[in-house]
Amino acid sequence: MHIKLSQKFYLSLSSTVLSLAALTSCSHLLQSKAESTSQPRISQPQVSQVSSQQITSPAKIAQTSASYQVIDEAKKFRYTVQPNKILSAGNLPKTKVSFNQADLLTTLVNTRQYFQEHSQNDPDVLRSGLLGSQGITVNDTIKTLDFMITVLQEDIAKKRPTRLQDANFINQNFRVIKWTANNPKKINQKQVRMTKYAVFIHPGSRQKTSTYNIPIYSLKDDLAADKFYTKYTKQDVLSGIYEPGGKEYGKVQPLAYLTRQGLEEALMEGTILINFPDGTSEYFNVDRSNEIPFIKGVNPRNQKRYWYFRKVNAIKGYGYKIDAKISIKPGVTFAGDVLNIGLGKMIVLESGQGKNKRLRMGIIADTGGAFLPSLYQLDFLAGIFKNKKDFQSFVSQLPEYANAYILVKK
Repeated sequence: MHIKLSQKFYLSLSSTVLSLAALTSCSHLLQSKAESTSQPRISQPQVSQVSSQQITSPAKIAQTSASYQVIDEAKKFRYTVQPNKILSAGNLPKTKVSFNQADLLTTLVNTRQYFQEHSQNDPDVLRSGLLGSQGITVNDTIKTLDFMITVLQEDIAKKRPTRLQDANFINQNFRVIKWTANNPKKINQKQVRMTKYAVFIHPGSRQKTSTYNIPIYSLKDDLAADKFYTKYTKQDVLSGIYEPGGKEYGKVQPLAYLTRQGLEEALMEGTILINFPDGTSEYFNVDRSNEIPFIKGVNPRNQKRYWYFRKVNAIKGYGYKIDAKISIKPGVTFAGDVLNIGLGKMIVLESGQGKNKRLRMGIIADTGGAFLPSLYQLDFLAGIFKNKKDFQSFVSQLPEYANAYILVKK
């Protein structure tokens, strides 16, 4: 899950192909609704498909609709929008689409596998959301992922630039849906805002020291069933309730120690890399929260939300529990509103003018409380950085707003 940042180890292409091969054993062919004989011939993906009964039951009869009820993180109604003012037919301009082929393939396979393995335990990913107003179901999302996986697999195997970087190929093979931002607080905003996040490297310690004196905690599964931790705010935790002499001492496990500022950054980033004095490093990702909502506009130090961490072996994105979270790659991942826009939606952002025009493709495979609801913003996973200065230097070259398109296989 993206709180602001996720942690990411790069998965090798070989492991990607192995993951894809593992899925093929129980696959069903997904057929295109329409393929022109003049278009390049592409074999259909041999990727395991969740049965139509599993995938489509909540969204099976998605129909065009004159209105859509936006929900928040707690699945509560917030406001109503008119989908036809947000989504409309479009085409990509004739500009090369930028992304790293291997990294996108890895992230697509991992997201596809999440649908396969966890959709029955995570009904949130079965929501048709705003796209349901256009008659688009979760099966359409699955078909889009499968087709793209096949194209990337074939093109990488032939050591050629992928056809997914060709805007003409995209326009021929996909419904290109232009996404006009809907921001209740900025009604004149038309472009989608592109914020940026990253995994940061933090110094820390395995033992409490005078410098690194703020622990990050892990819940003990055998003691967390009653959700005792939801009674306590971040301020309660910082007061020492889990330390020797505290009323909940022994119910959590300290994983590492950071500075006070390091804790705040870790809570916002979601995934961090901690360098320890002995020269070792480990990644930690948020696991479960105290279920207190993140309040937009409130200073981070005053937020009452608190996250408990787990040690992980890759940068993690969306997932209903820590062991199920999607391993994601920088440069091809967006954190966004998975309840209203949807997990696995393929996004192209258009920025610049003339010779400086650029198209950037990625997938919504991460999320966070700050993005629920949000029909006007995506958060781009920029990379792994040593410090904020390096991060700011890199993201200063990226646009703040862009025209956004959602791709759906025809």
